[in-house]
This record gives sequence, C-alpha cells and structure tokens, in this order.
Amino acid sequence: MDAFADILEAIAHAPITKRAMTNHGVLNEAYDYAKPSSFSRGMRIDIGGVTILLISGTSSIDENGVSVHIGDFPGQLRRTFDNITGLLKSEGATWHDIVRTSCYLRDIDRDYDVFNAGRTAFFKEQRLDPLPASTGIQAHLCRPELLIEIEAIAMFRTNKPPAVGQTPLARQEKVKPV
Repeated sequence: MDAFADILEAIAHAPITKRAMTNHGVLNEAYDYAKPSSFSRGMRIDIGGVTILLISGTSSIDENGVSVHIGDFPGQLRRTFDNITGLLKSEGATWHDIVRTSCYLRDIDRDYDVFNAGRTAFFKEQRLDPLPASTGIQAHLCRPELLIEIEAIAMFRTNKPPAVGQTPLARQEKVKPV
C-alpha cells in the first residue's frame, strides 16, 4: 500500500501536461473528413512520471479517412486493432499498457461471437496477461458501414514527462507488477 500512497503523493504535487495524439501513418484527423468532426484521435496526459493515453473511438478507417472492409466484421475488427496499435506505438506504448477498452458494436446480437473470438485471438497474439477491463455495448456508430468501434485507455510509468511539443519515440520504463 505504501507504493500506492507514494504514487498518490507524487501525483498530488506534479504538474499535468496534455496533448493530442496522432499517427498519420494509420489514421487521418477527424477534422479532415468531408464532414469534419471535432475530436482528437487521443489525448496523452503526463502527471508525475505516469502517462495516461485516452484513445478516442477508433474504427476500420484508413489513413485517408476512408472506411475499409465494408461488410467484413473480422476485417474491420483487425483494422481497428491495427489503428489502435499505431496510435499506441506513436506514444511509445503497446497493448500491454492497455487497462480498459470500451467496444461498440452496431449489432451486438449478430456480431458478438465473431467479435469475442477475434478479440480473444488478438489478445493471445499480444500475449496479454492480465487482460484489460472491457465493456461491450450496442451502439449506432458514426458511419452506417462501420460495424465496430473501440475506445482504449493505456497507462505506463515514465522516468520524466516529455517536454511540451516533444513526441516520444519510446518510453524509458514500464510499470512492473508488484
């Protein structure tokens, strides 16, 4: 419990910095859409040597903002995972840093079994243990052709927060289980 108290003490007095995340190699910006949307692909928050990544709802959209794998749930799921992987990589993180996902399915009754099988296979590929907390939700998505959208939260420890405007290539230290 002392480690947790130390973290709380450090956070209580640490400056907080935040900035938008992006990776143009996998996703364009939402404000570049034909019908612009006002959100960032994600936010990076650095506080007291801890980084939190809040990744916005991400779908099967390519680097030009075009929906891909129309009508192909496994293909859309894989592209969604790849897009999130690219966002994580741009911040020096991996799926091992993900602590929570919220998974929005257009038709949860029809697609949940395929979704769960694909997610399980992907998490096994990533060798995740423990698995992130997660919720599956049925929702109308922003485009009628999209079948899946995933939000994610990642957390990891860094030796020091990056300087304002600096894009980290890799983090210095990963949180180790106690």
